[in-house]
Amino acid sequence: MSEQFMTYKGRPLVRSKKILYYGDMRDAYVVMLQINNTATAAGTEVAGHITLQMMSTDPNAAPTEMVIKRAERDGLYSALDLASTWLDRQLGKVEE
Repeated sequence: MSEQFMTYKGRPLVRSKKILYYGDMRDAYVVMLQINNTATAAGTEVAGHITLQMMSTDPNAAPTEMVIKRAERDGLYSALDLASTWLDRQLGKVEE
């Protein structure tokens, strides 16, 4: 059975409580987004401050070397946009 995931800019986006994983686990890197706080806007709970970590998916990588980049952003869109840029550059899909 093939599972369907939500996507953002063509990459899977999987949520587990206040942590989102962005990217394909078969690629060399994914980005973990941790929602640190939320706010209410128009009666809906939305993500506030988010911590991003680009991580290697290599199972043989040392735990201290798994995190490649870190950043913080306010708002989910801003965080996902940065995560997408990181993955594009790291996976060679955009010329720098």
